[in-house]
Amino acid sequence: MLNRFTVLFLFACVLNLHAQDTEKIDTTTVKKVEFTVDKEVVLTLDGTIKTFYEVLSAKKDTLRNWKQFKFLFKKDAKLIPTGEGKMGVYQVGYLSPDEYKKKSSEWFKTHGFLIHELHRKTQIYGNIAQVFSTFEAHHDLSDEEPFLRGINSFQLLYDEERWWIINVFWTHETHRYLIPKEYLPRKGRY
Repeated sequence: MLNRFTVLFLFACVLNLHAQDTEKIDTTTVKKVEFTVDKEVVLTLDGTIKTFYEVLSAKKDTLRNWKQFKFLFKKDAKLIPTGEGKMGVYQVGYLSPDEYKKKSSEWFKTHGFLIHELHRKTQIYGNIAQVFSTFEAHHDLSDEEPFLRGINSFQLLYDEERWWIINVFWTHETHRYLIPKEYLPRKGRY
């Protein structure tokens, strides 16, 4: 069984499956899948964040469009999971988009990871943005309760042409640290 910190490496945190983002694996023969990159999605901050979630969200045995995923990030960008380790001390890890792909791909083959955004708080100053994005994840569409909830903290840069993800720093909800009400949707909104 994976410890909490290892599981954090597998998630980067919203539920929209698009045919161009995922494709079912043919288990009888291995086919080379050619994914394309939609360059329009990074023209807006909203499009950039939505695409991040869309690429990661898929049923088990489904390939992700890692080309599109990598296209969202500026060179030297990091995915930074944090979580409680074995001794109760919070730890942090630093992954490039390629390292995240390598560490999570095997887990994604055997587990559904249907993730969607619940709520967002955005602050913009000049060409930089800080976004707190609350998410939840299910293994399957039929799951009544999510197996994971948390907050992604995105730092982004607008270079006068497009939005770039600089970092995604996240943690998941625990019994000790519940997601505050101000980071959850108001009743009646999903």
